[in-house]
Amino acid sequence: MNKLIFTIFIIGFFSIFNCSQIESKDSKDADSVTSKLPKSEINWDAPQNWKKPAKDSLKTKLSSMQFKVTQEEGTEPPFRNEYHDNKEEGIYVDIVSGEPLFSSLDKYDSGTGWPSFSKPLVNDLIVYHVDSSWGMKRIEVQSKHGESHLGHVFEDGPRPTGLRYCMNSASLRFIPVSKLEKEGYGKFLALFQNSSKSKPTK
Repeated sequence: MNKLIFTIFIIGFFSIFNCSQIESKDSKDADSVTSKLPKSEINWDAPQNWKKPAKDSLKTKLSSMQFKVTQEEGTEPPFRNEYHDNKEEGIYVDIVSGEPLFSSLDKYDSGTGWPSFSKPLVNDLIVYHVDSSWGMKRIEVQSKHGESHLGHVFEDGPRPTGLRYCMNSASLRFIPVSKLEKEGYGKFLALFQNSSKSKPTK
């Protein structure tokens, strides 16, 4: 029993450490992050259904891991999550509200075991908070309307932003390009018409 508890502790510690392993000791505030972001390529008006459901509804809708991550600021295990190695083209939306958050065009392999992006899809749909938990100072990333905990952003990412959005798969739902129109995200199809667009590189 003691061995099991020790193993769980080690996995949890590794999860937190790995997602911030390259972070500098003196994290800058959220303003310094947002100042590096280019203007969003798509202007998107929020539909009325982009709102956070009641807690009881979320417990029914979400898996235990999805609820823990989005509602309790949890962290899923590295490498053992749905999207860390997903290479299909499409967008990632908030599992709670459906807000479009990230694009595969900005996704890259950070080596951390979580899906990582160099910038958001729509800047205005991301909210930043200073997170001082676990004895570290980090910038937490949340969705604006769903208020979901998504992960953290660090300043050790690829060009051109120099940012690394280290996200939890459990807070996201992936929509492939072939289903964007059907699911109401057809406005983003234009981003994928030139599939040879360069991916973020270190």
